[in-house]
Amino acid sequence: MVSEHAEPESGPAADSTAQVLVASNRGPVSYTLGEDGTLDAKRGGGGLVSGLSAVDDKLWVCAALGDGDREAVRRGVGEAGVRMLDIDAGVHADAYNGIANSVLWFVHHLLYQTPVEPVFDAEFRRQWASYETYNRAFAEALAEEAGPGASVLVQDYHLALVPGMLRELRPDLRIGHFSHTPWAPVDYFRLLPDDIAEQLLRGILGADRAAFLTRRWADAFIGCCTEILGGTGRTRIGVHGLGADADFLRRRSHEADVDERMAALREQVGEGRKTIVRVDRTELSKNIVRGLHAYRALLDAHPEWRERVVHIAFAYPSRQDLTVYRDYTAAVQTLATEINGAYGTESWTPVVLHVKDDFARSLAAYRLADVALVNPIRDGMNLVAKEVPVVSDHGCALVLSREAGAYEELGEDAIVVNPYDVTGTAEALHEALTMSGDERSGRTKRLAEAATALPPQQWFLDQLEALRQG
Repeated sequence: MVSEHAEPESGPAADSTAQVLVASNRGPVSYTLGEDGTLDAKRGGGGLVSGLSAVDDKLWVCAALGDGDREAVRRGVGEAGVRMLDIDAGVHADAYNGIANSVLWFVHHLLYQTPVEPVFDAEFRRQWASYETYNRAFAEALAEEAGPGASVLVQDYHLALVPGMLRELRPDLRIGHFSHTPWAPVDYFRLLPDDIAEQLLRGILGADRAAFLTRRWADAFIGCCTEILGGTGRTRIGVHGLGADADFLRRRSHEADVDERMAALREQVGEGRKTIVRVDRTELSKNIVRGLHAYRALLDAHPEWRERVVHIAFAYPSRQDLTVYRDYTAAVQTLATEINGAYGTESWTPVVLHVKDDFARSLAAYRLADVALVNPIRDGMNLVAKEVPVVSDHGCALVLSREAGAYEELGEDAIVVNPYDVTGTAEALHEALTMSGDERSGRTKRLAEAATALPPQQWFLDQLEALRQG
């Protein structure tokens, strides 16, 4: 059910009373426009949505992401506590795909093939102007909506310029910025044009407080500020390691639809076989292709595992409007098919690959996991690494990349790998598969405790309190 708002875009600043505001590219609700003209609302999930449920009286400012969202804004359809901005679709595409996902994401995840990219040319400058316009739309909306002295928490790399812009418009506000990605080391960050690098840093330093998922990412940001600007000025730096929502996961993972998916997966795996589970978007940084190569190397180096283990790989398509992501998704599918063709038998399918997003099926795989493979090239946190130990029915061994933010909290009880080392990852999988039941159980318990130390609601409340303390 959706509600009608007479003035969805904004009211004058003098009438604004919101004392807690959140800004993010994606909001908590999205709309689909039916062929008959009806609008269907769908609630989002994830750590941010869960975390923000800790505060009832808040305003969430987000972008209209598709035709349904834009039509909802035009009709005045919306949810209480949400302001959706109908930013020009071309401007949003330039800012989101052209800059945020094709430049800033690549910089912070160290994804560029530097002999040929990046190329910062006139087209980049044109898209950067859209990124500025997009950030300015958020800053102006927040300035209009915020009550005197309100707390504003700006989320992620999409909105890196907002704190500085908002500071100029409303110096009375308490402004925070949170980065959900890694932060690039200074030498890599300086791939960006000098003026752009400085503009990004000054944008975030417009906040009273800039926060990160791990100390490593926070230190990298401080290093960039020190090298390029001479320091972080008056901006305080914080660390908040987002954890898994244990209560929700344990409850949701035992509902009927998850049990149904478990039965189907058990049939695909076959009786008595062990499972290596991964659940990821087909995002370049997730390193799915090398993970499949490592599994193939396991079957070569340790043929005793043939017919005795199945790799359950859920690779849900991501950013398919970008060619490089479509190609990567296709590479994952091709490699899985090759492994099954080379090693599979009439009674054994080595890789069970699913590319259609299904949360209940993901939870079913978590419960079945003997081994969880989380091997990103680089990741701000990686909640899958935290969720699997919480949900696993019989305990699981975690094979974890040292480049995941989760390594900072989980590394002691995980089997840690260099994400580029396929042979090393194959041996780690073998170690995980041969781990004794008692050791696996003990590690799983400690992993689950560490993974849930800062659940989403407390994660958000801690930030809000730190921002308000000044």
